[in-house]
Amino acid sequence: MERKHRHHGQMSESFLTAVFLSVSGGLQDAYTYLFRGKVFANAQTGNIVLLSANLMEGNWDRVLHYMVPLAAFALGVMAAEKMRERLYGMQTFHWRQLVVLGEVLLLFVVGLLPESANLAANAMVSFACAMQVQAFRKVEGYAFASTMCIGDLRSGVEALCIWSKTRDPKAKERFERYFGIIFLFALGAGVGSAAIGRVGAYTIWFSCVLLSVSFGLMFIREELEENPVIEKDLNSIRQEAKEIDHTLRRELQEEGKELRQGMDPHRKA
Repeated sequence: MERKHRHHGQMSESFLTAVFLSVSGGLQDAYTYLFRGKVFANAQTGNIVLLSANLMEGNWDRVLHYMVPLAAFALGVMAAEKMRERLYGMQTFHWRQLVVLGEVLLLFVVGLLPESANLAANAMVSFACAMQVQAFRKVEGYAFASTMCIGDLRSGVEALCIWSKTRDPKAKERFERYFGIIFLFALGAGVGSAAIGRVGAYTIWFSCVLLSVSFGLMFIREELEENPVIEKDLNSIRQEAKEIDHTLRRELQEEGKELRQGMDPHRKA
């Protein structure tokens, strides 16, 4: 019997994976803002606002403070996209697993850096966040972001409005998932805030643990539609089916034509 909420595709797009990614995303933002000098790891809009404000005031050291994470975020998006292009067809690992593994390694190093190296720490966290937001953009077919809330909030409220008007169960499922992801992000931020007072720089290692769980979950494959080898086989089967259908139609037409020709003399008689 088919499950009610069957996931189609990789576990990398499942809600369970999104749970750990979202908690990690909230923790990373809290960590960089509260412990690494008031910089947002994920919410680059905030960094742009602070960059512009300091630029107008002539605080050049603070300008660099926000410019570096912005540049690192852009590079992280590019890195994730290049990984997708080059590693999409891997059989042993899904390419998103390698993105997560790269995040874990970067964030582990961040936990070892002193506060005097905040600029480098923020750049590395922003780079890792950018790879995550670029690689994980859907949860069970719906667009989502695990490292920021504005898009999820907009989509969640939109789905809530649709459900309140139509009582569509799909709309209800959507807004519940979006608000669930927002709650998980907030939970991660709260955990990060509480942990900073106890373990300081090592707080970011909680993200490493959460991301490692996501890495392990992605070994589970409910379906392999993203596997290019299988997709190629499916395309071949579809093409063969079309050719068989075309052949059958042509043979039926020829048989019908022969039958009509055979019946003409009988009719004349």
